[in-house]
Amino acid sequence: MKSFIRLTDFRKSELLEIFNIADSIERYDGFLKGKMVVMFFPASSIRTRVSFEKGIYLLGGQSILFDPSTLDKKEDIKDVCGYLQNWADAVIVRYKDISMLDKMADSMKIPVINAMTDDNHPCEMMSDLYTLSKIRNDYLKDRYLFVGADGNIGRAWREASEAFGLELTQSSPTKYQIPGVTCNDNLKDAIVGKDIICTDSIPSDMIEDFKNYQINTDLMNLANEKAILNPCPPFYRGEEVSADVIDSDYFVGYEFKKNLLRIQQAIMIYCLSK
Repeated sequence: MKSFIRLTDFRKSELLEIFNIADSIERYDGFLKGKMVVMFFPASSIRTRVSFEKGIYLLGGQSILFDPSTLDKKEDIKDVCGYLQNWADAVIVRYKDISMLDKMADSMKIPVINAMTDDNHPCEMMSDLYTLSKIRNDYLKDRYLFVGADGNIGRAWREASEAFGLELTQSSPTKYQIPGVTCNDNLKDAIVGKDIICTDSIPSDMIEDFKNYQINTDLMNLANEKAILNPCPPFYRGEEVSADVIDSDYFVGYEFKKNLLRIQQAIMIYCLSK
């Protein structure tokens, strides 16, 4: 069994194997029958939690939900996990500190699946890239632009670029540059020649700094022909994206995230099969 904490823990061929499982997910009917998956999600989580919980149900498994704060015990996490693995077959965790997931994975023989940390968001990246593989002629050769500050979504795109070999550039004020990613602080220049434009919401204390980095239809017109806008939800009209661009054909649409269900099922199957 193998945990799923960072995309860079895997070879590209292994990640593409997960895509292959997703393609034939119907073959795995009942895969989780008799199995228990323990989930740690805050109340604010919607998309990732719903898609994981439904995915477990559709595969015939059962889930138990806890708030991530239950991991903040005086009891050593190694001891918590020592007991937990007696009953759980996998653990799905959304927690700020990725080192907690590493400790849990080191303490158990069952898979730990990362549902988001302050460092990354691997399931979200897998879903986005899987969907792109279905709608782009060659998503691995597309040129990606991330518009936003250094944070878990920007770092998640960096991680995805390293794991899949994608070309990634960032556009933001220089002081918000993601370590290890080429940054162009001129958005009009940066968007030229790009195919996939990705954004993240802007923290309230950075709004003024990012006033010139809002993606709108005029800017998307500068990108490559058939370029698409993939904003990370939740997005906010009038902040990182304009209302007109979300209502345009550039926006990937709400169904773009539909494959979160399929790809997260595939990740669970992959991790429990190895």
